[in-house]
Amino acid sequence: MMLRQAAQALSRRLPTTARRSSPSFLATSSSVGIDNFVLTPVNLQSKRDIWVWGSPPSSSSSNRRGFADAVVDHEVTHESHWSQFPMAPPDPIIGLTEAYLKDDFPDKVNVGVGAYRCDQGMPFVLPVVREAENELVAEELDHEYSGIAGCPNFVDVALKFAYGDECVPLKENRVAGVQTLSGTGGLRVFGEVLHQFGHKHIYVPNPTWGNHIPIFTNAGLEVRKYRYYDNATSNLDFNGLLDDLQAIPEGSCVLLHACAHNPTGMDPTMEQWKQISNVAKERNLLPFFDCAYQGFASGDARKDAAALRMFVEDGHNIALVQSFSKNFGLYGQRVGALSVVADTPDEAKRVLSQLKVHIRPSYSNPPRHGARIVSKILSSEKKTDEFVEQCMGMAKRIDSMRIKLRNTLEELGSSRSWEHVTKQIGMFAYSGMSKDEVVALREKHHIYCTLDGRISMAGVTSKNVEYIAKAIHDVTEGK
Repeated sequence: MMLRQAAQALSRRLPTTARRSSPSFLATSSSVGIDNFVLTPVNLQSKRDIWVWGSPPSSSSSNRRGFADAVVDHEVTHESHWSQFPMAPPDPIIGLTEAYLKDDFPDKVNVGVGAYRCDQGMPFVLPVVREAENELVAEELDHEYSGIAGCPNFVDVALKFAYGDECVPLKENRVAGVQTLSGTGGLRVFGEVLHQFGHKHIYVPNPTWGNHIPIFTNAGLEVRKYRYYDNATSNLDFNGLLDDLQAIPEGSCVLLHACAHNPTGMDPTMEQWKQISNVAKERNLLPFFDCAYQGFASGDARKDAAALRMFVEDGHNIALVQSFSKNFGLYGQRVGALSVVADTPDEAKRVLSQLKVHIRPSYSNPPRHGARIVSKILSSEKKTDEFVEQCMGMAKRIDSMRIKLRNTLEELGSSRSWEHVTKQIGMFAYSGMSKDEVVALREKHHIYCTLDGRISMAGVTSKNVEYIAKAIHDVTEGK
């Protein structure tokens, strides 16, 4: 039918597009008859489509040449397989960095990316990480695949790092754990497992890390939000949080930030965490902790893990995803872990089997180098002590920049309260600036932060903190 329609369309074009010719051709089974004529495609092994128009040839080979009355020379334009692909919007963080790199202003500042920088504004490798890395090189290890669940020693030390050496479920072999592609990979794997086993939605705090929403959406879950932060007061909306958790359908999965909430940096107190635990127990909710800043938030890894450890002690069968990007500075190594607390060792084994079933077709198995670094550090008491000290150093530098930023804004006579900057912890300061103010900060002062006003305190240094404060004062004062 399509060939007939093409023939008819071409026949209507003959008065203006046909030209007399006597080509050598072979009629094919694709020839289409119209009245006493045929339209025959000639395969010339080219991108041009030659159609011969003329009286039907006889069966004799001598009559198969030179009979053509007309030839239609038609350009065939095959669309690319990708021609219908629209341009996707740029990633909010990566796009911000690209814009920063194109800016030739000498005093430009990037406080958008969540990666630690030293006071000179340069990437920082922890000395203990460098030491462990050098030891691994000297050991001349192979580069064989790890198992689907990753490096066993890494998984062991990662779980002890989070849950603590005295964790009862760990001692009773009731925790299923796997190595993942940092926190992002663990979130996606667990999202898929939730979806497969009947969960239709997941509840996340409002606001939350921007990538949480597409990760869970792509895993097949509907993302719903519960109240978390009050922009008007720049504080935790704890009453709204509890009210929303109490209204969540029983059995639902609730994502909780273990420490250093991203983007607000505002965490519940331990008393408030206890109330959250009680509500989760009453509603039979599944607590899913995202722990991306353990040790980096306060400088004390035990303190940063206190909330999730309390939930385990309260009898919750939590799920936990860990990232070792921020605290160990292993951003490019993609080191993470995913674990689930079960009722029995047998249940833990079954959960582990399902995690592996989802990992295998996704990325088969995780990389080894970063996991070996973490294993070497956390397997050594001496190196662990060095890590804690160096992690504390990063946390203290960020805290000092929080204090300096707030003090400078107050010294400039700002009419706004900046108390929240020093109440928040972790890598980010949720400034409270509006989208328009953020745009003005970028266009007028060449300071790049995300549109929600989140500032990466890791990008604030003793050299640029006054410039940043003056710029913030300029775009916010009187508004």
